[in-house]
Amino acid sequence: MASKFVPAKGKALGHVLCKHSSVALPGFLVPAWQTSAQRHFSTTTTRRSKLGRTPISVPPGVELSMSDLKTHKAATSYKPTVKKTITVKGPLGSLELDVPAFVALQQDLDNKTALLSVEDANIKHQKEMWGTSWSYLSNYVMGVSEGHTAILRLVGVGYRASVERRGAKEQYPGQKFLCLKLGFTHPVEEGIPQGVTVTTPSPTRILLEGTDREVIMSFAGRVRKWRPPEPYKGKGVFINDQTIKLKQKKIK
Repeated sequence: MASKFVPAKGKALGHVLCKHSSVALPGFLVPAWQTSAQRHFSTTTTRRSKLGRTPISVPPGVELSMSDLKTHKAATSYKPTVKKTITVKGPLGSLELDVPAFVALQQDLDNKTALLSVEDANIKHQKEMWGTSWSYLSNYVMGVSEGHTAILRLVGVGYRASVERRGAKEQYPGQKFLCLKLGFTHPVEEGIPQGVTVTTPSPTRILLEGTDREVIMSFAGRVRKWRPPEPYKGKGVFINDQTIKLKQKKIK
């Protein structure tokens, strides 16, 4: 009877109790040995990705197509990776999304929906990339049909913004620059990436528009990096409806 209370890790003591079956544990030690026995984890089945199993609505005028397997050279590894490319075409442009080889795309033309699936949803890596690929594809579909926007708010005395040309600094033909006055001794100039349209409805408001949400928010983050919102006066560059909790001034 004593062997049933032997913990999984107490091998040395387990051999002693098994050899001497007449040896019994004291009553006050029995509960401790019972609790240290092998733990029983949940036996419920793993659930599929909530995002991945959700169909993506395809608006009119948007077309999806998946290419065959292609070998890509990874920048961080000497091993080549095999991926598929999903091409999303719409009224506002075209975008390409690289997905792993185990991701498959199914389209329902009657209901105008698209569904992503993976080979084995029980594998952790495939389950993670399932939802990630769904999120990127959903943003691409919305980008080529409606477009993405972001608003930057300049809060501070003398903060101004304008869109101008800088011929000598252009990285591609026709590139424009966002010129900012943020309290420095010199104006700040940020080159506008391709596919992003920047306008200034007012000197302290900047409107970003484009099809690729990742490019838009990356550019907005670079602009905010010049003047991150500070918690004492509430000055800085704010993205969309971002807020900050103000602190009291330090009193010596």
